[in-house]
Amino acid sequence: MKTTVSTKGQVVVPSGIRRKLRLQPGDSLEARIEGQEIVLTPRKVRPRKARIIRDPITGLPVLTAGAKAPKLTSAEVHEILTDFP
Repeated sequence: MKTTVSTKGQVVVPSGIRRKLRLQPGDSLEARIEGQEIVLTPRKVRPRKARIIRDPITGLPVLTAGAKAPKLTSAEVHEILTDFP
């Protein structure tokens, strides 16, 4: 995929790559030079562990991963729920 360097030195990571790597606005990338190439590598922060808690008002089970947690895919939700009693 092709991208361009802006006058401010900024580069847009193409949407297909962002989707595949699940990059979100604000994610950190490590930049390094390998030969004549620029390599950008996502800096993975420890992912939050989603968990099931009881809602204090209704008493029903609720899936939570915190206020700033990334959105979960249906496959991830299914995996979490398979362990729920």
